[in-house]
Amino acid sequence: MTPDDLKKLLQEIREGKVSVAQGVRCLRDLPYEDLGFAHIDHHRSLRQGNPEVIFCEGKTEARILKIMERMLAKGHDVLATRVSKTVYRKIKRLNGKARYHEDSRVIVIQQKKKRLRGRVLVLSAGTSDIPVAEEAAVTAEALGSRVETLYDVGVSGIHRLFDRKEKILKARVLIVVAGMEGALASVVGGLVDKPVIAVPTSIGYGASFGGIAALLGMLNSCAAGVAVVNIDNGFGAGSMAHRINLLGEGPGTEKIA
Repeated sequence: MTPDDLKKLLQEIREGKVSVAQGVRCLRDLPYEDLGFAHIDHHRSLRQGNPEVIFCEGKTEARILKIMERMLAKGHDVLATRVSKTVYRKIKRLNGKARYHEDSRVIVIQQKKKRLRGRVLVLSAGTSDIPVAEEAAVTAEALGSRVETLYDVGVSGIHRLFDRKEKILKARVLIVVAGMEGALASVVGGLVDKPVIAVPTSIGYGASFGGIAALLGMLNSCAAGVAVVNIDNGFGAGSMAHRINLLGEGPGTEKIA
């Protein structure tokens, strides 16, 4: 239930279009619905502006489908991350609106049309970083941000980045995704006066330690305004970028889905 849904329900109760008993039935699963194996946080849209996101890795197909079925029944949009193709095919049978983003392994089901806001720019250092970058991009867009991407502009050919400087400067928030030593985040941070969210990836040779080298490089950036999320956490970066982006839309919009 979104803030708009709740306002509509309360208005209809006040006008006598919906009885108090009917209103109670509509609200009985707030703040959560107990499925035995999961407690779905239907209240999250009211608190945070967007519904709970399903992290599918480690969950059985049956549990993923049950959670999704209940969220759809409540009118939520659905964002599911780390989804296999096998699970996607079953979700597609559950709801024909399901869109699968293969690079990022993200599924989006949108039941409500969103007005896209602001401009989030997602950059990747190399093509191997694209899956994580796409997870960030799809997440931010599904939540309601206007998203653009700029891939394969890492420091080994820095002229590729500088050639797109105009696009970089127009963004309200930037997400920089890089493996290896993670240097691209510092370079971008030194070019812009906007928030930069750095995402280290696990891409690299042995001494990269599965992304730890990039993580430490980004945490030690000398560029101001660079924040860092966990290794390969495109979802976390996309979610944070969207929240920052909403702040530029004016008072109160940070709570609107």
